[in-house]
Amino acid sequence: MRSSRILTLLIAVAAAGTLTVPATNAVTFGADISYHSIPGAGGTPMRGFVVTPTGRGDGPFPLLVMPASWGAPNLEYVGAAQKLATTSGDVVISYTSRGFYDSGGEIDVAGPDTVNDVSAVIDWAVANAKADVNRVGVAGISYGAGIGLLAAANDRRIKAVASMSTWADLEASLYPNQTISLLSGGALLAVAQVVGRPGPDLRRVTSEFLAGKIDYARQLAPSRSAASKVDQVNANGAAIMIANSFEDAIFPPNQAVDFYDKLRTPKRMLLQGGDHATAELLGAVGLSNDVWDTATKWFDHYLNGVDNGVDRTQPVQVMSANASAWAGYPSLAAAATTTDTIPLSTRTFGSGVGTVADSGIPLLSGALQGYLKIPTGVVIPAVLPALAGIWNGPTYRTATTVVGKPRVTATVTSTASNTSLFAYLYDVDALGIGSLITYKPYTIRGARTATVDFPLEAISWDVPAGHHLTLVVDTMDLRFTSASTAGLVKVSGTLTVPRR
Repeated sequence: MRSSRILTLLIAVAAAGTLTVPATNAVTFGADISYHSIPGAGGTPMRGFVVTPTGRGDGPFPLLVMPASWGAPNLEYVGAAQKLATTSGDVVISYTSRGFYDSGGEIDVAGPDTVNDVSAVIDWAVANAKADVNRVGVAGISYGAGIGLLAAANDRRIKAVASMSTWADLEASLYPNQTISLLSGGALLAVAQVVGRPGPDLRRVTSEFLAGKIDYARQLAPSRSAASKVDQVNANGAAIMIANSFEDAIFPPNQAVDFYDKLRTPKRMLLQGGDHATAELLGAVGLSNDVWDTATKWFDHYLNGVDNGVDRTQPVQVMSANASAWAGYPSLAAAATTTDTIPLSTRTFGSGVGTVADSGIPLLSGALQGYLKIPTGVVIPAVLPALAGIWNGPTYRTATTVVGKPRVTATVTSTASNTSLFAYLYDVDALGIGSLITYKPYTIRGARTATVDFPLEAISWDVPAGHHLTLVVDTMDLRFTSASTAGLVKVSGTLTVPRR
């Protein structure tokens, strides 16, 4: 089994003792790496790697705590930790999150014990690892990212956070607009069964999910979401850096942007093309990476007092999903300088049957967009008008950038009382070939007629001259559970598109 192989590797590292990594500087800076069992909340052992800087005296050193991602072991951040210890002089603890692999306890879905584990690791590091209690940061990807935000609300000692591919609102992530995120939610639950030990809450969530229900998950979500604790985060004052990808299939960007906008602490956000964790993977193993390089500057400034200018550039940094250059803005909303309004004249179409328009394959489609700039495509003429509403905007004479949250406002009438709608915005060339810009589901429950008003996921997308925008709305998407059944749907309204 995979878990057995990883545990064997961990034991080998522990037996090997201490690893010293020499630096190339004239002054010999390096890092000692050792494997430890650290008492977490309630004394439950959290097992991880402690990376301590060498050649810098006896400390105390700034501390970075890194909880591992969902289903990942403590090896996840060791490359980045070694680099941070060597170059910045931080002591870094990369540990397996509660309930997974070699750490003890059961998975409580970022519940109180998991959040308190961060504080317990800080306690241990101050007492045993030459850590400075006045210079504490937390970094993580995915599950570790969300834990970091929750810990910043829970522990005043945390001065800085780097939260990558994060969730801030679990319900908005996995139940967007009352639509179950079937593939993403199912994948997370499956991983926990294979490499973890689900606790009572997760076992109940899993049982209900398999029955097509999400009630208990929604009940748990607020206590597991930093969005419901933003006042505590602001009161504690930690400097928060967030990095998310536009095509993230698990934690899409809107919920992170909405949380970011409510922060009143020093803050920074990076948004770019890619899927869940794809923008951070190379940095986690210690390679140069825009996100981790920025996180290093973030911690150097807010923990070490380095005047590196990270606090003086525009706080929101955006790279268009189909481009390769960063641009800075005061906020994502401020990036747009104009808005197009595209009328959605009445369309009536069949429901309960899918079309060739879809949101792509989770993780794969976004990774192709992020790494290779290969979009999720569709031939617009192949989308059957009998099964979807199709609306075209005007052709742009000059290149433009869609940036922000396009918004659908519409009146929907259906022959059924429950209807799921899937809205896709495409960049379409003169031949009718469309590249998916952004999308969003919306489920109407218990009504045959409703007014809907919702943003599509945040995006920055460069539209070439000669192209136009097309909105497609249908009633099925493989990523999500659809409430639509055979019948008819009528849609009319407007699409507003922010751009610059």
